[in-house]
Amino acid sequence: MTDPAPAARPDPAPDGIVVVDKPAGWTSHDVVARMRRLAHTRKVGHAGTLDPMATGVLLIGVGKATRLLGHLALTEKVYDGTIRLGVTTNTDDAEGEPLATVNAAAVTDDQIADAIAPLTGLIQQVPPQVSAIKVDGQRAYKRARAGEDVALLARPVTVHEFSITAIRRQGATVDLDVRVRCSSGTYIRSLARDLGAALGVGGHLAALRRTAVGAFDLSQARTLDELAIECSVVPLADVVGATFPRRDVDAETATLVAHGGRLALTGTEGVVGVFGPDGLLALFEDRDGAARPLVVFV
Repeated sequence: MTDPAPAARPDPAPDGIVVVDKPAGWTSHDVVARMRRLAHTRKVGHAGTLDPMATGVLLIGVGKATRLLGHLALTEKVYDGTIRLGVTTNTDDAEGEPLATVNAAAVTDDQIADAIAPLTGLIQQVPPQVSAIKVDGQRAYKRARAGEDVALLARPVTVHEFSITAIRRQGATVDLDVRVRCSSGTYIRSLARDLGAALGVGGHLAALRRTAVGAFDLSQARTLDELAIECSVVPLADVVGATFPRRDVDAETATLVAHGGRLALTGTEGVVGVFGPDGLLALFEDRDGAARPLVVFV
């Protein structure tokens, strides 16, 4: 009697982006580990970290799309969140330990609106001490959790929209439901902290849901349970077409691109997707008098 043949390994998911609706309590790395099993490949990564308490859109790259992630992470993001005034924490969010409590009941709606205005537009923002930013080669959160007072430098970020959708007063605290549309690198926790400080009562981020990253939003997102049933992947060419300006080239130029050749200037600021007769070829960027390849996919 012969032994049964071993079961064939499932084919890996196609190259592209999976738009995940991240659950609360999961780190971005937890989602990557789960997606490696669902996509049947080790070649999986994420663009733009979400804190464990946050939910919503997390872009997961599969296969060749992992080479795209650094560029996707730089796109504009949109969040819905809740800021609680009156309580300051050591992480600037609800996962941290309370540091101070101040009665915020007397803060008026007009004062809140006036304090939000300077936090909108191009601003200098100090990241939270408990963050993944490296200080002398070590993550800030590791230094902070070891009891070190971490001094982080302010960085320029752009807050395109910082609006209030609801105000709920509960005794000594005030909860603000907010919508934030911002550049990459903006910490919503820092906005909560700085708003509370400007009002003199302190504040922290009580809840956060990312609703969009660039061209991808919650309407396209799938939960991990849904992805376990069907691993929906946005094809690589569709991702590039939705995210970057497009440049089409002929077959001869496509061969040049495939071998890492340069092109004439695109005249476009930032990254451009280059497509040939057979589809996506590469990402290019104008630099030093020519369009140079950033990533070649063929």
